Amino acid sequence: MHTLELKIPPVVIVLFIAVLMWLVSWAMPGFGFVLPVRYLLAVSVGVAGAVITSLGVLSFRRAKTTVNPMKPDTSSSLVLSGVYAYSRNPMYLGFLLVLVGWAIFLSNVLAFLPLPVFIVYMNRFQIEPEERVLTSLFGQAFAAYQSRVHRWL
Repeated sequence: MHTLELKIPPVVIVLFIAVLMWLVSWAMPGFGFVLPVRYLLAVSVGVAGAVITSLGVLSFRRAKTTVNPMKPDTSSSLVLSGVYAYSRNPMYLGFLLVLVGWAIFLSNVLAFLPLPVFIVYMNRFQIEPEERVLTSLFGQAFAAYQSRVHRWL
C-alpha cells in the first residue's frame, strides 16, 4: 500500500470525491432532503474551507517553503503560526469543508458518505507520510508541535 503514499495530488482526490458525491446523489435521488437555507449554508461552509486552505498556502509562501504536497522532503522550514497554530493540516481541513459544503448543496444524505473515505485516505496516504518526513527533517521541534496541535482541528 506504500505505492499510494504521496502519489496522487490532494486536489485530484478532492475532485474524485466531489464527483463520487454527485454520482451517488444523482443515482439515488430518493435520499434527498430539503434544507431551506441549503444554498447559504453550502456556500458559507465551502467559502470557509477555501479561506482556510488559502491561509495555509499563504503561510507556507510567507515562510518560503514548499507548498507541493507530493514533496514534503523539500520543506525548508516548519510553519507553526497562523492557521497552523490550530490545525497541522489546514489545507486538507479546508478541502474537507469544501466537500461538506458540496454535500450540503447536493442535499442528499448519501453525498455525505464519501467524506470519511476522504479523511481516511488523506490520513493514511498523505498526512502520515508527510509527518514521517517532517519528523526526519525537524525532529523534536515537529514532535513538540504534534503534541500541541491536532492533525485536523
